[in-house]
Amino acid sequence: MEKGGGAPSAGGSYPQKNAEILSSQYGINLFLAGLLLTFAWAVHAVGISKSHLLSYLITLMLIQLLWMLWYLCRSCTQRRLIRDKDTHAGARWLKCGITLFAVITLILDSFKIGYYIDFSNCLSPTEGIFPVTHAVHTILQVYFLWCHAKDIIQSFKTLERFGVIHSVFTNLLLWTNGVLTESKHQLNEHKERLITLGFGNITIVLDDHAPQCNCTTTTLCSVFSQGIYYLYPFNIEYHILASTMLYVLWKNIGRKVEHHQQHKTPFKFHGITVGMIFGLIVLTSTIAIVVVYLIQIGRSKIKSELALTMFYLHAIFVLALMCTAGIVALLIYRLEDRSLDNSKNPARKLDAELLVGTAAGSWLLSWGSILAIICAQAHPKYTWYNLPYSVLVIIEKYIQNLFIIESIHREQEKVNDDIKTLRIVTISRGSTLSLTPSYKEVYNGRAARDNGEVPCLFKGSICRRENGGGGGGAKEETSQENSLVMHSASDFSFYSSSSVTNSKRRILKNIAAFLFLCNLSLWIPPAFGCRPEYDNGLEEIVFGFEPWIIVVNLAMPFSIFYRMHSAASLFEVNCKT
Repeated sequence: MEKGGGAPSAGGSYPQKNAEILSSQYGINLFLAGLLLTFAWAVHAVGISKSHLLSYLITLMLIQLLWMLWYLCRSCTQRRLIRDKDTHAGARWLKCGITLFAVITLILDSFKIGYYIDFSNCLSPTEGIFPVTHAVHTILQVYFLWCHAKDIIQSFKTLERFGVIHSVFTNLLLWTNGVLTESKHQLNEHKERLITLGFGNITIVLDDHAPQCNCTTTTLCSVFSQGIYYLYPFNIEYHILASTMLYVLWKNIGRKVEHHQQHKTPFKFHGITVGMIFGLIVLTSTIAIVVVYLIQIGRSKIKSELALTMFYLHAIFVLALMCTAGIVALLIYRLEDRSLDNSKNPARKLDAELLVGTAAGSWLLSWGSILAIICAQAHPKYTWYNLPYSVLVIIEKYIQNLFIIESIHREQEKVNDDIKTLRIVTISRGSTLSLTPSYKEVYNGRAARDNGEVPCLFKGSICRRENGGGGGGAKEETSQENSLVMHSASDFSFYSSSSVTNSKRRILKNIAAFLFLCNLSLWIPPAFGCRPEYDNGLEEIVFGFEPWIIVVNLAMPFSIFYRMHSAASLFEVNCKT
């Protein structure tokens, strides 16, 4: 057992770095093997069936289940030991989010079990075992993350590195499997409606993995098969969130942390009414646009063109508002003089890297659309709206990334204890020393007196009147009172500045709340099948059907994840501001 205390020696740090490299290479090879198996199934490779892929995933999940059970049992036996915790990892709102996605994933598993029962005559047993194993894996993993996402492991470090990295890449493979299955379904629907837009020269061959037998209960089979694809977006988000939380746990193994009190930053609705109202308007309108889009697209050429035009106009308006809000927030930051927190923080570093990395998916699609518009020989009217839409997607993500990354790196303002205990002391000619109720009352004018009292503000000291008589005493008293008045004026100026700071914070909180709801709104269309990159058709003519579809299928999952991850980051920004 490796010791976690003390400074690591030169001989002790080398094996740990070795273990980190070995475990990461193990995880990458595990992922690549699964990725090739998934690809082989997708392209109908000879000798590779879905049962082979599911068997591999089941094996990985069972190994992870054994490791998690071992870790939980060991943690129970060592419950009395004081363990280091990473206060930045595994935030409560993040745990609540992954729990919500996990619950919907369990519903998805139940649908898959029902689907298997209805088609059990011609489906492999692995298709029934997989959802059961996945459901158990989901329940135990969520419990594990709730209890141990903040752990900084200091014992059995080499073994734990392999266990955690195995869990990370198992979730990534499950995410890949979900993305591929959902993409194949979306692609089949896209091929069926391409002909309605007049692109008859594109060969339409459906990629069908449907069972080769009849369903025992037709109605239930229809409910299960359709419901599965509407639940996949939540399953995809669940696995990518789980993999990121586990990755932070892996990075924290053996880490030395400074023990300091972490200030809780609960989410409050107070002061963000404006941002919430505008954000809810955007969310409601987006849901309406998606419903109309899915109903109209593919019905006829005219209805499809109108649906695309409606989508582009709405998206252009929303993205323009988001760009404006982001620019205002960055300008406020430029006016403030606050230092950045550059301390080592794996969770914060991962957030920043994911924002930039996943934004590349949207940027790739946007540049593809821009190039297609420039190079295309014929331009249907609705395709011109794609140009400002694509440009705004690039600019909006650029601005939003700057805002979020700077926000999570800014140090929180600390309230000065002297200000908390500030009191007002007044001096009266010929009267004894008296305390006024509070600064707030003086500031609002309620403590003003008509007897010539002079308010005095100070930090931790009491202003006293000289008791000596004579001219010298009077001059000294007058001089002191003048200095007190000047001190009072400077303190009032300080509080005026504090009021301006509070106004800036309120604006920033409203902007963060607005962008949070906007990102949730923009997550909905691609997650539920509203994808103009498919239905536009112009890119497929310029680049070719198969190449463009490959680009979209590779980039779209990152684009979808970007919106959900941005929403999560903006929620954290709102709590910190």
